[in-house]
Amino acid sequence: MRVSSRAAVTALLLPTLLLSGCMITHHKLPIPKPPILVQRLAPSDLVARLNKNWEAVDNMTAKVNIQASVLQPEKGQSNDYPSVTGQIVMRKPESLRVVGRYIGVTAFDMASDGKDFTLSIPTKSTAIKGSNTLKHKSANPLENLRPKIIFDALLVRGLAPDSEFMVSSEDITVEDAAKKHLFLVPEYILSIMKRKPGTQELTPVRVVRFHRDDLRPYQQDTYDDTGNIETQVMYSDYREFDTVSYPSTILIKWPAGELQLILTVEDVKQNVKITDEQFKVKIPEGTPVRDLE
Repeated sequence: MRVSSRAAVTALLLPTLLLSGCMITHHKLPIPKPPILVQRLAPSDLVARLNKNWEAVDNMTAKVNIQASVLQPEKGQSNDYPSVTGQIVMRKPESLRVVGRYIGVTAFDMASDGKDFTLSIPTKSTAIKGSNTLKHKSANPLENLRPKIIFDALLVRGLAPDSEFMVSSEDITVEDAAKKHLFLVPEYILSIMKRKPGTQELTPVRVVRFHRDDLRPYQQDTYDDTGNIETQVMYSDYREFDTVSYPSTILIKWPAGELQLILTVEDVKQNVKITDEQFKVKIPEGTPVRDLE
C-alpha cells in the first residue's frame, strides 16, 4: 500500500513539476550562421533568369581534367581511371566533341550530333559508332556512357514553353568541420514536370537547386520516363573565366550506368567561332569500327 501511495503521489506531482520547470535541464545548442545576402525572386522570375542564361549561350569550349570512376555500390568500392586532360567543344542544339589526352597521347576522341556518336580509341586501335540512345547495356560501363549526359551537364537548360513547374524554398544546415561552425544555406528548388496526356498525373523531368545568395544552380537531377532518377550533377566553386562565370568543378553521377565523372575546369570560352570540322572524329585508316546498337 505504501508503494502504491508513493506512485500515486508521484503521478499527481509530476505534471506540476514539469509545468514549473523544476526538472528541466538547459543545454546550449549551436546556432547556424545565416548568409549575409539572401535574394528573393518570384517563381516566374527565377525561370526567366534560367531561360535567359541558357539562351545567351550558342556554343562553348572548355579545357578540363576528366576523372572517370566505375562505381560498384554492392561491393562498396569504385574503380578509378587515370585523370586525362580534356578539350570540350559544344554547340547548340546537340553537337558535342570531347578529346581526352593522357601524357600527351590521345586516349579517346568522341563526337556527337545529338542523334549518333563516333568514338575513336587510338591506344587500343579501335573505334565505335552508335546511337545516342542506349538500347542494349554493355558489360563494360564506359561503353554505356552517352554524349547527352555530358552535354546536359555543361549548361543547365531553360524550360520548354509547355513545361509545368513549381518553386519551393528550403533552408539547409551545413557544418564546417574545420571551424566547427554551422551555416544556414537558403535555397530555391525548381521542379520541372510534364503532364501525362489525358491525366492529372505529373512526372518529374528535372529538379534544379539554387543557392539564394547568388542564385546560381549548384545541383541538377534529371529523371527518366518512368520517374526514376537518371543523373545527378553538382556544380561548385564558380570562377570568372574572362567574362564567363562558370563552375570550376562539375560532378556527374549516373547511377543506372554505375559511372561517375569529375570535370575540373581550367578554362571556358562562350560564343566563339566554331566550325563543323571541329565536330568530326578522324579514325585512323585500317582501324576496325564496331557498331553499338
